[in-house]
Parts: sequence; C-alpha cells; structure tokens
Amino acid sequence: MKLRNWQQKIIDDFPSITASYKRFILKAPTGAGKTVLARQIIDQFYAGKKVIVLCHRLVLLDQLQSVLSENRRVRTLAVSDKGTAFDNYDILLSTSMRAREVLDDAIPKADLIIVDEAHRVSPNGRGYRRIIEKFRKEGKPSAHFMGLTASPERRTGDQRDQLNLAFDAIIDCANIQELISEGILVQPKYRPYFVHDLDLDSINVSSGEYPVSRLTDEIIKSSMLDYATHAYMEERSTISSRPTSAWFCPDVRVAGITRDRLESIGINAEIITAGTSIKERRRILSGHHTGDIEALVSVGVLTEGWDNPVCNIIVHMRPTLSKVLWGQSVGRGLRSAPGKEECIVIDVSSNWTTFGPAEKLKWTLWSPPRSFLRFQNRFNWIGQQQDDEEHPETYLLCKNDIIGGRPCSYIYRKNQTDGDACPVCGTYAAVDIYKERRLDLTISDNKLHRIFFSRTAEIYKSLNVSVWDSLGEYAWRTATEKEMAYLLFCEAFVRAGTDKVDTEVEYWETTLKTEAEMRADLINRGQSVKKQMEFDLGWIADGLEGRREVRTLQANYGVAIVGPFLNSMSQSECETKYQRAIKITERLVALGCSGEDDFPYFSAAST
Repeated sequence: MKLRNWQQKIIDDFPSITASYKRFILKAPTGAGKTVLARQIIDQFYAGKKVIVLCHRLVLLDQLQSVLSENRRVRTLAVSDKGTAFDNYDILLSTSMRAREVLDDAIPKADLIIVDEAHRVSPNGRGYRRIIEKFRKEGKPSAHFMGLTASPERRTGDQRDQLNLAFDAIIDCANIQELISEGILVQPKYRPYFVHDLDLDSINVSSGEYPVSRLTDEIIKSSMLDYATHAYMEERSTISSRPTSAWFCPDVRVAGITRDRLESIGINAEIITAGTSIKERRRILSGHHTGDIEALVSVGVLTEGWDNPVCNIIVHMRPTLSKVLWGQSVGRGLRSAPGKEECIVIDVSSNWTTFGPAEKLKWTLWSPPRSFLRFQNRFNWIGQQQDDEEHPETYLLCKNDIIGGRPCSYIYRKNQTDGDACPVCGTYAAVDIYKERRLDLTISDNKLHRIFFSRTAEIYKSLNVSVWDSLGEYAWRTATEKEMAYLLFCEAFVRAGTDKVDTEVEYWETTLKTEAEMRADLINRGQSVKKQMEFDLGWIADGLEGRREVRTLQANYGVAIVGPFLNSMSQSECETKYQRAIKITERLVALGCSGEDDFPYFSAAST
C-alpha cells in the first residue's frame, strides 16, 4: 500500500520518535488515515511482536478488527475472557474495561500499546489509570505507549485527569491545510450565525461543560432550529453534488424536534444515538452513504469513529465549552470524495466564534483548572483576532431583518465584500461584534504582551533600583494573592531559560525544571502559594499599569528584577523568557505551592 506523504514521514521518523519518547501521541486530522498508519507501524516495526490496541467503543473495535486481521493473528477480547494473554495471537484488541485479568497479563508482555482516540484516556479514570500505572511499573523497558487522535486534549479542568500524566509529547503529524492542498481533505466553508435568543449565560458550567438538560431547554425555547433549517435549505440548493448532511445535537429531545422539522420540509432524516442497535445503526449509516437518507441527526455518536466521505454539510446545533467536541464534529465532514469540492459547516451554536476554524485549533497536554471558562464568551476567538497586534481582523454581525422580524445574524469578516455587505442577505446593516459585545472584558495575551514590553522598560528607567531591590523579602512576605501572582511572573521571567528547544517534551522539561526550582525556593523561604481556580493575566498587567490590585512596593520590586534582562538581552531571548514565565506562573497559581507538594517533577519532601 502506498502511504500518504505525512504517513511515510512518520514511518521514516518512527525510530527516532521511539528513541526520544516512551509515551507519545500521534496527532493527525480526522480522515487523514491514522488507522492505516498504525497498521503500517505494526507491520514494519512490530511484526511478530506483542501489540495491544485499546479503544473505548465496540463499533471502533469492529473497525479495527477488519483493518488489522489481514495476514495477522488478531483477537478481540471478550468481557468474560480469562487466562493467558497472547495465546496463539500477536495483536490484542480491547476496551480498557474488558477482561481485566487478561489485560493485566498482557501489559507486561506487550511491545507496543496503541490507544485509539487518545483524548479519551483518563489518567484518573477507572480503566486507563490502572493500565497506565501497570505499564509504568511492569512494562518492558523497550515498550511504548502510543496514542492516536485528532484532538489531543482532555475536556476537563481536573488536574488529576490531564494527558500530560499519561503521555510525554504530542507528535504533530499533519495539519488540515496540508491535507487539503494534497486533496486528502476538502476545504471547510463556514456559515456562522449568532442566535440572539439563545440564553447560555444563566447556565451553570462548573462541571466544565453545559449540562445537557439545561442546554436542551434553552435550545428548544430559542430560534436555533429556525436558523439551522433556513441556512440548510439555502446551502443545499447551491451544492453541485447530492446534499448529504450530519446534524450534531445535544440530546434525543433536540434530535427528535430536528428530524421532525426536516421531514416537514421534505428532507428524509433519521436519528442515530448511543442507544441505537447495531443492526439499526448499520441500516441508517448505509442509507446515509447511498443517499436514501439525506440528513443524519446524531446524539453523541458521530464525533468519533464515523466515516462517510460523501457527507458535505455539517450542521452544529450543540453549543459546547469543548474544542475537542467542536474539532471532532467538523472534521467528520472534511474527508474527500469524488465530486466533493468543499464541506459547508453551518454553525448556529456560536462554536465557530468561540473556538475559531477547526483547522486552526491548537492543542496541549495540559489545561489549567477552569480554562473552559473563557469559552463562555461566545465571541472568544473573534476577540483574539481583534487583539492580534500584527494582523488584527474585525468581524461583523448582520442585523438585517429577514423572516418575521428575525435578524439575518450572519457573521463575516470586514473587507470580505465590497462595501462590507452581508454575503448572505446582501444588506449593509452589520455592526462591529467586538465593539458591540465588548469582548475585551479581561486582559488578553496580546494586550499583556504589549503592556509588559512597553511599560516595564519605561518604569525601570525611573526607578532607584537599589532601593526597590532591597525590599524584596518584605514584598514577598506582605503580598496578597494577586500580588503573589505578579511576583511569581517576575521571578519566573528572571529564572526562565532562553535555550532553543525543538520538541514539546523538551519545552516541558525545561519549563518544569524552572518551576521546580521556584517551588523549592518558596518552600525553603517558608512561603506558600494558595491554589486558585482562576488565573487572570490582568493581575500581572495591573502591576505595570493601573496599580489597583498590585501595590507600588510589589509592582516596583518586580520591575526592578526584570528590567536588567530587558536591557541586556535580545528581543527573541526576552520573548522566550516571557512565554515560559506565563506558563510557569499559570501552573504555580493553578496548582498552588506548599510543603505537601508531590509531583512527578518535584517533591517538597526532598527539599
């Protein structure tokens, strides 16, 4: 089998990847061919060796069974299986919860453990925690733990449940734009709308996501379905090939109303949920693939493991705080097929304006607590574009009344059309979203960057450095929680290295080393950092501008220790220190610091 360019590159690099990392994730977009890559890795590097392949859904096990069985000895583990692992077979397929006795026997024998949809790995969950710990303690020294996913990030702020506790690095194999240029994927065409009467502000999101029951109530009361069906009927008429759509809904109630609405306007639609039987699921998916079923209305089952390349319209009707869910659902429509030129993504859930285009999403192994809160701002991504110092972009919201007094509400980029007319309705009744919605409610990354590099130098020039430098002990000892965050940032900037790193694991090794040094010094000085659920960049900015939250003593002491580095180092070196300092401060504030600290990279007991 001829491999795609990105697959061949990973195969060529695989020996060096396994030499550098023991536990790693191979990230590639949905539809790129991760399963084919896994099969090639097994054939080329693990022929005759023992391999475990884990996934979380039975339907995925069936798919993997069919892909891996040719010329290989494969067994799918049953729930009731017992006895010795790898008895007359080399590849074991299972979920993390099946036949624990056999899995426990298999892990120490395995040369490679592959986890499909690796963002599902929960280091603190019942199934994967046991597997991860057993691999760490009893796995072969030469064995590897390899994840496959398009979205390597956990959908939780729980610090005990982050991917960096299971994996060392993300290997970015291919991005969406590269695969589009090669014809492997098609270009997404976004149709984003703002549903004015969808009230999400009153919903409690302390769990890290909109509770489905409350979300459903708000969707049903709103005009979301009106927007979705109106846009859908417009777009389906413009497609040269047969319209084939997937609709993503939060629950069965919304799915049922959606299907009924579609059928009332002449669209053949079916619902598929986690409760749909295998036989019925196969019938529906087959009908969708052949075109007998135009609209497939889904509740939670199509975001992973589903493949219908002819699907050319995605309708997103589930507001979410998870960029994993957003990225996975959009990705399901990007597979190429004969006659398919693009995939239209109709978003009435504000996910496009919150997260941005799926092809531009960025992923990390670690997310701070309550990082999801920024996604409550339904224009989070648009606000970031406006704040971009190098390429600021303004987005407009059309307010032209169209049906029964309902505004058009299409969102588009300024200067996209002549005179900034709405591309959908053609009027000039749009407003600047950023100004209208006041998106800059907090200090953004770009704003803090600008304030730090301009104001720090200005303040430092006016200081009697020796005076403020001598007050350091008192500044730390009397600091409030917000002042402590400011001081931690300044100290982290001083300590952070400027050495160049080539991989994420090298970045984290360097960053965590600095963090560990700061923790040790704080504990030795008898100081602690209170764990806080939120970290606001505004606390740092306030020490340089405003002085409402950070007093003069702490503010000037911080400038006094940072200033010499800004004067003596290059811009690129200072930029490196700045970026690392932000991350170190965020972690110290989110995790706290005390004599009880016990992390893989730092133990207070050893200080």
